[in-house]
Amino acid sequence: MSKATLQPTLQRRPLVKQLLKDANDDLLVIAGLGSSNWDITEAGDRPLNMPLWGAMGAPVAMGLGLALAQPTKRVLVITGDGDMLMSLGSLATVATQQPENLAIVVLDNEKYGETGNQATHTSPRNNGPTESGAGADLSVIAKGCGIADAGIVREAGDVAQFVKDVRTKKGPIFRVVKVMVEKLEFVMPPQDGAHLKDRFRQALLGPER
Repeated sequence: MSKATLQPTLQRRPLVKQLLKDANDDLLVIAGLGSSNWDITEAGDRPLNMPLWGAMGAPVAMGLGLALAQPTKRVLVITGDGDMLMSLGSLATVATQQPENLAIVVLDNEKYGETGNQATHTSPRNNGPTESGAGADLSVIAKGCGIADAGIVREAGDVAQFVKDVRTKKGPIFRVVKVMVEKLEFVMPPQDGAHLKDRFRQALLGPER
């Protein structure tokens, strides 16, 4: 059986909790809309989390800008496969800038979870673009754009090293994590975008003068 047909066994929320464990003021988190928002909020809402509402395709570009503006801080983008597929060009821009403090994590369940679990292009297909019927490989796309440190996480035994890399390794790094399709409780962050922006800015830069 090829890797493309293996059923994922990793669960997204325990994994995100490990990613954000003991997060301090040096970790800035951008989350893509939908499930990634609920994941980081369930792990513990904090002012230096920026969950995006209604901004599909934006988190990598936002994370890049933040990483360039705050080079002494670690910037972590957590998003989904559907969101990443919508903004593949942003990976090429990341590669041209090579921010050492940026890590991008794509939680890939091969579904558009917010609109009915339709298959994304990362899902294996009977008549797919390769002989194995595999879907699009986002890690290969990232490497092709020029992000040398890109890979896929599939096994529980790889999670500890994955978390260490994402939190500490010189970037830019890009990881696709193959996660299970799960029906999970919504754990909503604040839904006021202006409030989230102001909260994040004040936590990062201090009160306006």
